[in-house]
Amino acid sequence: MKKLLNRLIQKLGKENYEVDEALTSVDIIIVLRLRFAQMFRGMLLKFKLKSSNGIIFKGKNCKIKHCRKIVVGKSLTIGDNVEINALSKFGVIIGDNVSILKNTIIECTGVIRELGEGLKIGNHVGIAQNCFIQVRGKVEIGNYVIFGPQVSIFSENHLFEDKNVPIMQQGARRKGVIIEDDVWLGTGVTILDGVVIGEGSVVAAGSVVNKNVEPYSIVAGIPAKLIKMR
Repeated sequence: MKKLLNRLIQKLGKENYEVDEALTSVDIIIVLRLRFAQMFRGMLLKFKLKSSNGIIFKGKNCKIKHCRKIVVGKSLTIGDNVEINALSKFGVIIGDNVSILKNTIIECTGVIRELGEGLKIGNHVGIAQNCFIQVRGKVEIGNYVIFGPQVSIFSENHLFEDKNVPIMQQGARRKGVIIEDDVWLGTGVTILDGVVIGEGSVVAAGSVVNKNVEPYSIVAGIPAKLIKMR
């Protein structure tokens, strides 16, 4: 049974994936039962999307809005209570073998007077629980990127230079956020507008990133600073 499960998972796009030897047959049956329920919900969602090339596993109590602006590759897992508002100029593009775990929020537009630009997520990306991705400027996430729990991305900054005008009425600046391939964002990381996280970098848990991170850097702190190179 484990060999069959391994083959199924690998066909869904998880390269060289093998389940833990400690997993019992009862455990596997419970997992498969859950997966079949998620797959059924995913089939209902699949027909609402702009396009989808593979299987979608969808959890309970998810809120997916403006589905016709979403393009999905192979094997997408959406956890319980995930919210995705895809209303934006260029929509949401999600690559192959992507996981978006429970309670995560992807919000592409806050107010309809100025739509967000759009979101692109690459292949083999894992977004853990309770993450928040605010899409105002364009947000691009590369391949093989790991999000720890409670990671937040903000792609907009409010203007506040004029003391005679309420900040709310001064508008905003949108530079966008780019996270390149093979990046690990630790638990509770916050990434601010205008930041590029270079390929192969590691951002330590709890860090606030307000400047670009060079490729293969390890950064930490508030604000995040270089600790060492990989």
